[in-house]
Amino acid sequence: MRRSSRRLLLLVAALPVTLVVLALLYMLGMAHLEHDPRGFWRSLEWAGETITTTGYGADARWEHPVMVVFTIATQFVGVFMTFLVFPVFLIPYFEERFEGRLPTRLPQRPGTVLVYGWGPSVATLVDDLGRARIPVVILEPDLVVARRIHDRGRTVVHADLELDDAILGDLRDVRGIVANAADHQNAVLTLSARQRGFAGPIIALVETPSRRAPMTRAGATAVFTPRHALAAALAAKASVKIRPRVSGELRLGNALEIAEVRVHRGSALVGTTLAAARLRTATGATIVGRWNNGALEAPPSPTRALDVGAILVAAGSREAIARLGDLATPVARTGRFVVLGHGETGRKVAQFLRDADEEVTVIGERAEPGVDVVGDVLDPELLARAGIAQAQAVLLVMERDSETTFAAAVVRDVAGDAVIIASVDSPEHVARVHRAGADFVLSVSQVAGQLLSFQLLGEEAVSLQPEIKVVKVPPGALAGQALRAAQVRQRTGCLVIAVERGDAVVVEFPDDFVIAADDAVYVCGTPATIAAYAAAFAGARP
Repeated sequence: MRRSSRRLLLLVAALPVTLVVLALLYMLGMAHLEHDPRGFWRSLEWAGETITTTGYGADARWEHPVMVVFTIATQFVGVFMTFLVFPVFLIPYFEERFEGRLPTRLPQRPGTVLVYGWGPSVATLVDDLGRARIPVVILEPDLVVARRIHDRGRTVVHADLELDDAILGDLRDVRGIVANAADHQNAVLTLSARQRGFAGPIIALVETPSRRAPMTRAGATAVFTPRHALAAALAAKASVKIRPRVSGELRLGNALEIAEVRVHRGSALVGTTLAAARLRTATGATIVGRWNNGALEAPPSPTRALDVGAILVAAGSREAIARLGDLATPVARTGRFVVLGHGETGRKVAQFLRDADEEVTVIGERAEPGVDVVGDVLDPELLARAGIAQAQAVLLVMERDSETTFAAAVVRDVAGDAVIIASVDSPEHVARVHRAGADFVLSVSQVAGQLLSFQLLGEEAVSLQPEIKVVKVPPGALAGQALRAAQVRQRTGCLVIAVERGDAVVVEFPDDFVIAADDAVYVCGTPATIAAYAAAFAGARP
């Protein structure tokens, strides 16, 4: 029986008992104190009139002080019960009756991906699976969270595996399982799935690296720690010692890199347009996007001038990206790193940087090992004293995205030329933090989504934003055609940014360049245009 139903039954049972007790007390008081006896039914009528606050009939005045106090107390009890009945008993009861009940058993859909536990780490993956039209079922043990994501139109099953693992049913047709709940809950799911004969991939996301081995022994195919993967990506963005190329770099396959490059003061690019700069010819890198007021413009306008702080999103070989970085950032990258925040991600970022022999200053709100400056991380005076204006880069690794947004604005105000690298949980907040002043923003959802997409789908892809992706695809029907004559952009809206041919990466395409059957094609576009590309060139689906 539901909790609201039990409450309502308790109310129904307690109400007549309360009325009878009050009626009996009233009979005793009227007989012995007022010396004006009342019968049971008339006393019961008085109790009902008083509790419901509807007023009195014949009995409206009393002489004895005890009776007056008793009547007043009963009136207050009635008022209290009136206000209590609706929010505690009736409203929850009717809400549960009129709300749609969430399923408590997994639907049997061939090819389904089961996601256990909703959170930022799986948001990008679920969106990617939805765009690929792969069915996803989210198994969520928290009722409030389950209702919230159900209201967003997602398929949700509410159940607690620790109480009943029979809800899993037959898992033979499930494509894969992603375990994103608490570690002990992930272990229960993994063991239960293996006991039921599930032989497919189970990818578990754990809180600390020390739990990877136990989760693997429980039956997980692959185990990741999203926060630490995010910390490694942030450190790689910041330090040339960790990754001796440009900040903002992401790998796609063994040949192509995607990078966010900031145009610094003193660069020859300041004041020029992309058309005039001819960056593809000069560097070999293709500009696939540009951040503009917190929004990613892709493809970017070739006629708008580049100003100081402009962030270009480029694709190309390692050497091409390095040449573009030298052109956009002609200043020496020296000095210490300042890390704002000392949570799980902040500690790992600082550790990665220190392991690379970088100088690091950590600013935290509590005095604890690893924190160099204690105080309000949003205090401009404290940040100025910590030397963020002279820092090689400032890394924002706050606990909440709202704090990160404001910290980006504060740091940009204190140090206008600082390189600001930020982390967020939700990919929807990337543009907002960019708009606040950050140069490079990476979400845990983005990092985890790329890991999970590769594990489940074998898809090599980089998400620049929830709307923009660069994917590696086979040539399909494009094989044997001259790339320029195929008019890929005009037909699909996608841009072919590179072709991997053997060990070489081709980024300059002459008019007679023909796609070979064993080439790998790198395509940039939105999920819709990438789908259009796959439809236009059969066999080219990622």
